[in-house]
Amino acid sequence: MAFQESIEQAINILRQSGIILYPTDTIWGIGCDATLSEPVKKIYRLKKRKDQKSMLVLMDKPEMICDYIEVVPSIAWELIGVAEKPLTIIYPGAKNLAPNLINPDGSVGIRICKTKFCQELISRFKKPIVSTSANISGKNYPVNFKNLEKSILTQVDFIVKWGQEDITPGKPSSIIKLSINNEIEIIRK
Repeated sequence: MAFQESIEQAINILRQSGIILYPTDTIWGIGCDATLSEPVKKIYRLKKRKDQKSMLVLMDKPEMICDYIEVVPSIAWELIGVAEKPLTIIYPGAKNLAPNLINPDGSVGIRICKTKFCQELISRFKKPIVSTSANISGKNYPVNFKNLEKSILTQVDFIVKWGQEDITPGKPSSIIKLSINNEIEIIRK
């Protein structure tokens, strides 16, 4: 399936509160509209994951963060600018997102996705998209599309065709947590 057709179909499913399986800048992810609680709840059920273990959100450009975080710690802009590999930053003061996506402490993980597919998908959808590894909670994440479990494939509303043939092993992002006063905690290198 062509790149543009995959984008169009994924956006159509997202607009209907559906769940998509798609290639991210790290590994294959399960996603939905990050502003709606019902599809977020569906992903928790699909992954057999507790609601308290939050999922991250993908955005297409740094400016989008301001719409979903009360006050962006100033060091975040520098970290985003110098990150050479995918970097998820956990920010305090989440807003305008599905309540069941936000950690109990009010924080949320956000990654600016730099792959062409995700950037165009998010840009055209005009909202952030949930991204969580395409596996059952507690099991190994799939390193590429061919490693996905059948149970995942049968529970999503749409599987993006573009990128399925790429067998390059994917790896999760680095994760850091920022406080409002610019303190940095490294969660995963």
